[in-house]
Amino acid sequence: MNSPVRTVNSPPLLHRQPVTVLKGVGKQLAIRLEKLGLYNLQDLLFHLPYRYVDRTRITPLGNLLPFQATVIEGEVRSASVVYGKRRSLVCRVQDGTGSITLRFYHFSAAQKQALSGGARLRCYGEARPGSSGLEIYHPEYQVFNEQTPPALEQTLTPAYSTTDGLSQPRLRTLIEQAFSLASAAMLPDLTISHLAASHTTDTPLLEQLHYLHFPPQDAPLEQLLEGEHPYQEHLIIEELTAYQLSLLRLRDKRLEQHAPRLSDSGATIDQFVHSLPFELTSAQQRVSEEISNDIVKAIPMMRLLQGDVGAGKTIVAALAALQAITSNKQVALMAPTDILAEQHRASFTNWLAPLGIQVNWLSGKQKVAERREQLAAIADGSAQMVVGTHALFQEEVIFHDLALVIIDEQHRFGVHQRLQLRDKGKGGKQTPHQLIMTATPIPRTLAMSAYADLDYSILDELPKGRQPVETVVISQKRRPDVIDRIRHACAEGRQAYWVCTLIEQSETLSAEAAEDTAATLQEQLTELNIGLIHGRLKPKEKESIMLAFKSGELHLLVATTVIEVGVDVPNASLMVIENPERLGLAQLHQLRGRVGRGTTASHCVLLYGDTLSQNGKARLQAMRETSDGFRIAEIDLKLRGPGEVLGTRQTGDIAFKLADLQRDMGLMPQIHEQAKRLLGENPQVAQQLIDRWIGHSEQFAQA
Repeated sequence: MNSPVRTVNSPPLLHRQPVTVLKGVGKQLAIRLEKLGLYNLQDLLFHLPYRYVDRTRITPLGNLLPFQATVIEGEVRSASVVYGKRRSLVCRVQDGTGSITLRFYHFSAAQKQALSGGARLRCYGEARPGSSGLEIYHPEYQVFNEQTPPALEQTLTPAYSTTDGLSQPRLRTLIEQAFSLASAAMLPDLTISHLAASHTTDTPLLEQLHYLHFPPQDAPLEQLLEGEHPYQEHLIIEELTAYQLSLLRLRDKRLEQHAPRLSDSGATIDQFVHSLPFELTSAQQRVSEEISNDIVKAIPMMRLLQGDVGAGKTIVAALAALQAITSNKQVALMAPTDILAEQHRASFTNWLAPLGIQVNWLSGKQKVAERREQLAAIADGSAQMVVGTHALFQEEVIFHDLALVIIDEQHRFGVHQRLQLRDKGKGGKQTPHQLIMTATPIPRTLAMSAYADLDYSILDELPKGRQPVETVVISQKRRPDVIDRIRHACAEGRQAYWVCTLIEQSETLSAEAAEDTAATLQEQLTELNIGLIHGRLKPKEKESIMLAFKSGELHLLVATTVIEVGVDVPNASLMVIENPERLGLAQLHQLRGRVGRGTTASHCVLLYGDTLSQNGKARLQAMRETSDGFRIAEIDLKLRGPGEVLGTRQTGDIAFKLADLQRDMGLMPQIHEQAKRLLGENPQVAQQLIDRWIGHSEQFAQA
């Protein structure tokens, strides 16, 4: 008689075990962990420290250095409540090599009693210069019996990203619990390619992770903090590959969606092109053809249109819009500010109204009756093209047949806002084509990282007649010279901008306020008409001031950075930017792009303050040396990092655990190719990587 076959059950994989299997994790704690993206045991193991604290050794008090966080031990020699601006409990601790003051602003009667003279303490905190020498404010401490001192930590102590109601010690305990339940079989190693092989070690993945959470006392701390330990490098490649895989999979999902076919109505488009008072550049013609070839297909276009300031992106968008409208469909153009949206409305009305095409307007600041009228036109389809701000993606806006979405300066919008607008195609049953425009050039390697799901088009040619802008950097001490320069330029019939970084005077910032500057300049330039524009004005006030400036009624426009993008006044040839050290390179480049749009030689004056940081000097030097937007973007990336270059709203949901786009950018071309290969050859491993590194956050990029 044969023996029955025994089935050996494999242990459940860690990503299938919820955090609630851990001791002490109930519903409320699970909700707090979810805020950190921690749903299962695998998530906990991959929630890696962002720094480490060394509590493995005691530092003699005589060896303490200012601003050094360390463990100390000693005897309380005195303790008293001191009354000054704030009441505090002050303890003087000695150890035979020196002394230090511990200061508590929040303390209980029990603490006061425990910290009385003669008590033995072990403390952890950062020593800072104070009124009595070095002091530690609110240190962590233990009172102990001299015969039984507490054991020192045997490993470096990890510090984690956390949330309200979840302390560092509690999070460490949960991660230690997760390790105690884990085995190598529950966390498979994923060997993904020769790229990872160069950073591979024979150490099992579970042991690598344990080392990174709790490094031994002799671990190379500086190497760990720089993300250069071999275990980290292996995981960084995994994480970047997972991120690329998620974006490439989004591209594949897009190919499965249905979009309206927008036929190329050659006659109308030819009529439109011939009516323009200028010739399209070869770059505009090439990019327009790329877009046209996309939107004649039934697959949703997702194209990022990059172009330097003044490269002519808007006319390319108009050609795409015309192709949709002549196919009896609707177009929505969304811009981040009222001023830019109003500028687009004026341009599109000027171009399309002669062809009998209606351009409608939707803003969050419209009156109820006007808004109701616009919503009705959008719903019945009589609004063929709708220009607006974020008001376009609100729930009450229902399109009759939306086929093309144009998003200008897309990094100003969150990804979910773009999703909401995309879902407005035929009640969510069809996906509109999307053209995403930016005048903030993005370095190729960074675009490859953040926009792997998009196709790219680049306008790399400026229209004929565009004037180079000479940039000069001048100290505030020469302000009178700059004012004379404005007087001279306006006397010759030209116009000027003066940009300030604040609307009102601030006690904390030294930047001149726009309102004060406008008043001061009016006193000194009595012969000029001076306007003031900023974000707090009502839309009609802003529109009125901009029209007056465009028509030449105003000689000088004092403004905040609301005029950063879209404003087009060819007669303006002088731009003064006050306190430019407060702005990023991309923003400075955008502001400079408001001049040089006519046939007159143009200038940009960067009027810096009394003190300049090294970073500020580097930015201003870059502005003086080059007007190439892509070169400026590369410099900006080095100075500020990828989060700032892409925009915090855009990258707010991209929280890398180990990878750093700035540090690891050199890997991106290989990782991009590796991810494409892995998705085709081993989709199962691709899915495991996405689950491991992105998990519940994968939807962040679905815009």
